[in-house]
Amino acid sequence: MIINYLGCESVKVQFGDITLAFNPVSKDSKLKASKYGADIVLSSINHPDMNGVDQVSFGEKKPFAVTSPGEYEIKGVFIKGLSSTSAYDGENRINTIFSVNLEGMNICFLGAINQTELPTEADEAIDDVDILFVPIGGNGVLDAAKAYKLAVAIAPKIIIPIHYGEIGSPDALKAFLKEAGENKEPVVKLTLKKKDLEGKEAEVVVLASE
Repeated sequence: MIINYLGCESVKVQFGDITLAFNPVSKDSKLKASKYGADIVLSSINHPDMNGVDQVSFGEKKPFAVTSPGEYEIKGVFIKGLSSTSAYDGENRINTIFSVNLEGMNICFLGAINQTELPTEADEAIDDVDILFVPIGGNGVLDAAKAYKLAVAIAPKIIIPIHYGEIGSPDALKAFLKEAGENKEPVVKLTLKKKDLEGKEAEVVVLASE
């Protein structure tokens, strides 16, 4: 599995011939969008900063779009969409948390969540998380302190912060790493196999935005 962070909440996950796009930036956004082909796109909220299905339809790649709660199986990828809330961009919204199982690993993508605890349904459905993506920028999503507290409560093996840099609080990443008691240098991409997760407990990995 190869994971790249493309800014805002946009994350690309590749495994074998399959590419997943989480919350890609739309061409209608003021933020920088990345153009590539995906097989599956998962969009947590209906906002141009995170609903860019148009940007991940490329060449022969016409992705299956998951934009709401429910259970899905696409190309051997098992997805649960779980309802939560967001106040991104000053508006109360439905935010979909995505739990994804692939290559024997469990990914939890919290999206633009602003809740300090998981809703009951999500808490019951999410278990044994290997990789957790958590927003840290504040301004309608979790801030650094609340994000770290929720991340630790979920107890993943790896925590990857998103929603910082050009969006949210300019000091979000620094504050998040302080909460974690770590001083991590960003890496360009994260390459993982299941065996690489052995022995890890809430290890923070910072991905440099491309």
